[in-house]
Amino acid sequence: MARLHPMLATFKPTDADPWDRAKAAHLLNRAGFGGTSAEVEKAFKLGPIGAVDWLLDFPDLAAEEQSQTDVPNLSSIEGLPSNFREIAKTLAGKSAEERKQLKLKFLASNRQTVMATASWWLRRMVEGPYPLQEKLTLFWHGHFTTSAKDERSASLMWNQNELLRRQAAGNFGTFVKKISRDPAMLDYLNNSQNRKAHPNENYARELMELFTLGIGNYTEDDIKQVARAFTGWAHDGDDFVYRKFDHDDGEKNVFGARGNFDGDDVVDLILNQTACPTYIAGRLYHYFVTDDLEETLRSSLGEVFREARYEIRPLLRTLFSSKAFYQANVIGAQIKSPIQLLVGTVRLLDRPMPPVNQINGMLNQMGQAPLYPPNVKGWPGGHTWISTSTLFVRYNTCLWLTGAESSVALGANLKGAGANRNARPLGFDPPGANAVESAVDTWVDRLVQRPIDPAKRQTLIQSMKGRATESAIRSMIQLIVSMPEYQLC
Repeated sequence: MARLHPMLATFKPTDADPWDRAKAAHLLNRAGFGGTSAEVEKAFKLGPIGAVDWLLDFPDLAAEEQSQTDVPNLSSIEGLPSNFREIAKTLAGKSAEERKQLKLKFLASNRQTVMATASWWLRRMVEGPYPLQEKLTLFWHGHFTTSAKDERSASLMWNQNELLRRQAAGNFGTFVKKISRDPAMLDYLNNSQNRKAHPNENYARELMELFTLGIGNYTEDDIKQVARAFTGWAHDGDDFVYRKFDHDDGEKNVFGARGNFDGDDVVDLILNQTACPTYIAGRLYHYFVTDDLEETLRSSLGEVFREARYEIRPLLRTLFSSKAFYQANVIGAQIKSPIQLLVGTVRLLDRPMPPVNQINGMLNQMGQAPLYPPNVKGWPGGHTWISTSTLFVRYNTCLWLTGAESSVALGANLKGAGANRNARPLGFDPPGANAVESAVDTWVDRLVQRPIDPAKRQTLIQSMKGRATESAIRSMIQLIVSMPEYQLC
């Protein structure tokens, strides 16, 4: 067994560095989309190990396998069955020409169908029972990237989203083999056109460069040989097909190994490369912990992953339980992605998720619309989320969710609608003579979830002018969500 890096050792609370509600909130922010007051309290009482076990305790099942009623609702789209299962039933038993005509009809509604799917997924992030499963699904969506801009079938995007959810914390090797057969991926990276007579290298290249190994850990000849191994891998509608006569069954030479390899053989060869576990573990560390990852820690993470035989859940348990995860310079230091910002704000304010047609413009302008990654590299994240224009939209989105009017150009009639739609009672009854300070402290704890500068606290108190009325509290909340600290988690 490899020696574990000291920063990957389990965090053990001390008097000087206790397990507190700020750390519990930190875990819920990173391993989900922000915890409500009740969830933070539960995580705090469970302790650092119990809270991680709670978050990791979700079924390795797609949403529809968990509940057949928890699926995108397509009933409002004219001429379309009510869900993807009904679409499949409609196509079943039809002739090739009938299927073609039905698909053309469905294609005319494809954008609406994608929007309904995105709306369903955002609501699941807000209200679903397993926040870490959805956070992982979002991570893998940006890793094994496919965009609805290029994939014209909403049903294939839905199926891929369910695959990402099912495999989110399972075995990475199995995951790669399944994503290599996924029809949306086969379309997106052109492997459906990968034939013995005319090999297409797109999937082979991205499989190694982005999905498994990282740049510098393969050669151009490896790409050519891997492309040959994946010839004949295609799909017919929603189903993977292996076209034997399009497959190159000659000997290939990949990473110095020779054989009549197919795609699964190549994945096994990739998993045997020392770069693979280190690369994937590093990607997960960057996403959930911090971009600051020195090489000895990266190597140790890779060993943890390799020794777990590429099981993702043990690696996540190590990350979320580690000293590294609870460093003072990690807590409250990650810029929220646009989806994290939107979903987290809705959760922490206890709002219903607004219809996706109202928020899609906001997410687009902030740079992260679900099902629409910008390119095969996914979303770069980090400081790229912040620019002069995106920061303006980020602030306005948060303000709109609190009930303020939005001045963002959204492509929907929201001017003046924010307060009417969102200005419901706040559900907070400040107690006694110190009502103003109590209101400030309660909402800082609820929204920022860690201590703020005393001078900023005093500014929030002064903003209420000695009155803990509904309107004064709402204005104070709008100041909180406009603070730089609120953009971080």
